[in-house]
Amino acid sequence: MKEKGIVSWSGGKDSVLALCEILKAGCYDVLGLLTTVTVDFDRISVHGVRRVLVEQQAISLDFPLEKMLVPKGVGDREYENKLLAVLEGNRNKDVSSVVFGDIFLEDVREYREQLLSKVGMKGLFPLWKRNTRELAHNFIDNGFKATVTVVDSNFLGGEFAGRELDEPFLSDLPSIVDPCSENGEFHSFVYDGPIFRERVHFVKGEVVLKENRFYYCDLIPNMK
Repeated sequence: MKEKGIVSWSGGKDSVLALCEILKAGCYDVLGLLTTVTVDFDRISVHGVRRVLVEQQAISLDFPLEKMLVPKGVGDREYENKLLAVLEGNRNKDVSSVVFGDIFLEDVREYREQLLSKVGMKGLFPLWKRNTRELAHNFIDNGFKATVTVVDSNFLGGEFAGRELDEPFLSDLPSIVDPCSENGEFHSFVYDGPIFRERVHFVKGEVVLKENRFYYCDLIPNMK
């Protein structure tokens, strides 16, 4: 019998790549996707994507989507307590592992593993130590489609928000920016690809600067 796992889900490129790798390995029974929603905005935390779009994404991928609801400005302690409660609930359903799309940040991996150990679970990191440039190019070459939803102005200009994650985008990235944005330089929303049953439809809205640092491109659902 395969071990049961869930995927930590943002709706972005690395989440999708991690899901692809774990499905390809065939060693785990993926029961669903776990995302964090900031209830004040009804959007996926950090990525700023509307909840309904990620719900449509999960339907197209044919996986249940579990939403952990947090308030804006949630503190570390409250966040961890909420996450541990959600993980406990999954552990009680015999889920033993959580899949993450992390690639090379050792402190992030260590933090996740320590948190999971509190509920007797383990982390799976199928992209770990992979070449980020190769991963980004493979993502495009394999037919995935994504839009950049957030950029950190410490690394990129606002004109990068709302762009397609394609070869011209990668070519235009400054050398200090990791192609997979492992340092949080930008975030994305994947709306189509080989593991999708159908494309997630939306139109691009305005780009706004928040916290005097992050440029967000609003993606507005466009039901077909």
